[in-house]
Amino acid sequence: MPAPDRMVRVNEILKREIADLLEKEKLMDGEYLVSVTGVSTSPNLRNAFVGISVLGGNEQIERDILRSLYKRRKELQRIIAHDLKLKYTPVLHFKTDRNIEAGDKVLQILKGLENDETHDS
Repeated sequence: MPAPDRMVRVNEILKREIADLLEKEKLMDGEYLVSVTGVSTSPNLRNAFVGISVLGGNEQIERDILRSLYKRRKELQRIIAHDLKLKYTPVLHFKTDRNIEAGDKVLQILKGLENDETHDS
């Protein structure tokens, strides 16, 4: 079983590589902000779960983007295998991550509360 420090490094390297690929390969429509929020690799390095956040789109847009990523998954894995020298190239599994969206909503609520307090004073 790989050491935990190694897993953290592998996850960060994969996150950076996948984010770069999304930008370089123009895999995403420029209308929406698509970001890689995190990567969690299985201990045997055979699977990697990639969190994707889509800002500026609805659930249908998210599904379309995930579908597009799954269609190009083998190509992405091939590029990653070429660029990174790992014993195994993990199979990529994409999932939506709404943490950024939820954080943005919290910030908007706090900003609204702040504005209400300044108007009351």
